[in-house]
Amino acid sequence: MQGFLNFYKPQGMSSHDCVGAVRRLLGIRKVGHGGTLDPLAEGVLPIAVGRATRLLPYLPEGKAYRAVIRFGLTTTTDDLEGEILTQQAADRLTVEDIAACLPEFEGTIDQVPPAFSAIQVQGQRLYDLARKGRAVTPPSRTVVVHNLAVQHWQPGEQPELTLDIDCGPGTYIRSIARDLGDRLGTGATLAHLTRTRSGGFSREHSLSLEAVTGLVETQSLELVDPAASLVHLPAIALSPDLARRWQQGQKFPPPVEIPPNAPYRVLNDASREFLGIAQLEDRGEGPILKAKMVL
Repeated sequence: MQGFLNFYKPQGMSSHDCVGAVRRLLGIRKVGHGGTLDPLAEGVLPIAVGRATRLLPYLPEGKAYRAVIRFGLTTTTDDLEGEILTQQAADRLTVEDIAACLPEFEGTIDQVPPAFSAIQVQGQRLYDLARKGRAVTPPSRTVVVHNLAVQHWQPGEQPELTLDIDCGPGTYIRSIARDLGDRLGTGATLAHLTRTRSGGFSREHSLSLEAVTGLVETQSLELVDPAASLVHLPAIALSPDLARRWQQGQKFPPPVEIPPNAPYRVLNDASREFLGIAQLEDRGEGPILKAKMVL
């Protein structure tokens, strides 16, 4: 059994908990996920089963979220899970004020991750250091935010903004909430987060834990074929003889000219079967087609 599961992570479960639940349901040890979601967040969590776990790095990189940001409040974790740092009335803030500064948070930007995050500094997770009371300033990182779109505005003493976010990998939505509050002078924290797209999978077609449980009980669960999940990658077709040699780990020049340093889907030219992932390498003796992952 191998393939992908478009899993909908509920609030309160960690990504690791979700993997454990799927592992127990399917009776398969080799299960992994792509892209961690905080326990308080919900939404799309791509889960790979069997040998498909090795294909997780090759899924599409883009992600999309729907975030609810509360203004007038800051916390230690940049969401409602942490201790309150500051609290003030922000009832004079308008959605027009926010919309005017949103372009500053789009494009390629530098972002400082939350102090409570899984990033490692000197070999330790930031959340472990923070829980020990060690003040560590996370190093900034460059991320890409493709689009920010206002969906709803709830005025009040601590108003809330619902924002759709389309971004690249490594983007922290909690940091966007925090920095937006700093920019407006009111402070802000993330009140709720739903991931609506990840790894090419969307919320509309995701399955809850209850749905997966029911499908397993009726023996009707169908995993997503890895070949269907990787169609965004360019393909190279090999003759049956070259395909067999490639699957055995042999290296040889590609039958057609292809650009180097990019992953390729390898197909059997006769059957069009998806065989795995290859990459072109050139170490001075001419380009060779190297297997990165063989199904």
